[in-house]
Amino acid sequence: MVRGAALYVGALIGPGVLLVPALAVQAAGAASILAWAGLLLLSAPLAVTFAALGVRPPVAGGVAAYARAGFGDAAAAVTGVWFMTAMLVGGPAVSLIGGYYVADLIGSGTSVAVLVGLLMFGVVLAANAFGLRVSSGFQLGLSAVLVGVIASAVGVALPSRAADHWTPFAPHGWWAVGDAASILMWLFIGWEAMAQLAGEFRRPERDLPRAIGLAFGVVSILYVGLAVATIALTGGGTSKVPLADLVAVGFGRAGRDATAVLAVALTMGTMNVYMGGAAKLAAALAQERTLPKWLAGDARRSIPRRPLLVLSVVGTIVLLALGAGFSSAADLVRATSACFVAVYLLSLASAVRILAGAVRAAAIVSLGLVAAVAVFSQGFLLVPLAAALVALVARQAARRRARARARPHPA
Repeated sequence: MVRGAALYVGALIGPGVLLVPALAVQAAGAASILAWAGLLLLSAPLAVTFAALGVRPPVAGGVAAYARAGFGDAAAAVTGVWFMTAMLVGGPAVSLIGGYYVADLIGSGTSVAVLVGLLMFGVVLAANAFGLRVSSGFQLGLSAVLVGVIASAVGVALPSRAADHWTPFAPHGWWAVGDAASILMWLFIGWEAMAQLAGEFRRPERDLPRAIGLAFGVVSILYVGLAVATIALTGGGTSKVPLADLVAVGFGRAGRDATAVLAVALTMGTMNVYMGGAAKLAAALAQERTLPKWLAGDARRSIPRRPLLVLSVVGTIVLLALGAGFSSAADLVRATSACFVAVYLLSLASAVRILAGAVRAAAIVSLGLVAAVAVFSQGFLLVPLAAALVALVARQAARRRARARARPHPA
C-alpha cells in the first residue's frame, strides 16, 4: 500500500512544479488558489474512477484500452495520438523549463536556456537510441527529493510571509480562475498511470483504495502548501525559475543553486522515461496504421529509433521557435494540458459506459468537472482536435488501402 501510494505521488509530482504554479498565479493572481482547490476536488472522483477501471479485468493497458472498451478501436487510436501529441509538445516544454534553471544558475538568459534545452533533449534522445533508460525507481527517487525540497522550503519560508500578495484577490477577473485551472491541469495528470498496476497489489480491493487515499492526502498537503507559497512568496512575478526563487527565500543562494541541479536531473529523468514510452507508442500506432507505416520499421527494438528521429526533429524545431520568440513555455504547457484534458474526456466518457453503480457516478462527476476545465482551454483545444482529425483520416486511408489489397484482381 505504501509503495503504491509512493508511485501515485511520483506519477503526479514532476517537472511541472518547476514552473506551472507560477504560471497559474500570473494568470489569475491570488484567486488561482481556487483553481488548485477545484482540481483537488476533481482528483478524488478521478482517482476512484481510474482505480475502478484498473481492477476491472477486461480493461487493461491504460487509457487507450479504456477508450477502446467503451467506443472501439478508433477511439483507442485517437487517444494514443493525443498522448503522442502531448509528448511532441510537452517534451520541448519540459526541456526548456530545465534550461531556464541552468541559465539562472550561470546568470544567462533565454537564448542559453534554449541551447541547454536542446542539449538535454539531444542527450535524452541519444540515450534512448542506445537503449539507456532511467529506471522508474530512480525517477521516483528524484520525485521524492523534489517533494522534500518543496516541503522544506515552504515550511521554512512561508510562516513569516504567508499574508503577502493576497490583494487584490482576483486582479484579472473571475474567468481567469478557469484559465489557471487549465494551466494547472498538467500537475493533476497521473491518476490513470497506476490503474494498470492494480493487479500488483496483494489485495487490490483493499490496498488500492488505501494507496489512493494516502497519495491523495500527501498530494493535497503538498499542493496546498505550494499554491499558498507561490502566491505569497513570488507575488505573481514573471520569473522563469519560480521554484528557485521560493527555495532561495528559505535557504539562500545555496538552496537556489541546489534547486537548479535538481531541476536538471528531474527534467532529464522524466524526459528519458517518457521519450522511450512515446517512441514505443508511435511504433505501435504505426503498426495499427494510425500513424505512417514507416515509423514501425524497427518496432522490434526495445526503443524504436525511427520515432525517436521524428521526436528529435519536431522537438528541435519547437525549441528553436521558442528561442526566436514565436511562442512561449506557457503556451506549450497549455497545449500539452489540452491534450491531456482530451484524453481524460474520452477515457471518462468510456468509463461512464462500462462502469456501474457508485463508481459510475464518480465517473460522471469526473467527466463533468474535466469538461468544465476543457471550456477554459479555449483555442488550445485545437491542438488535440487537429491531432484527432489526422488520426482518423490516416486510419481511414489505411483501411481503404487494406480493402483494396484484399480485393481480388481480374485475371
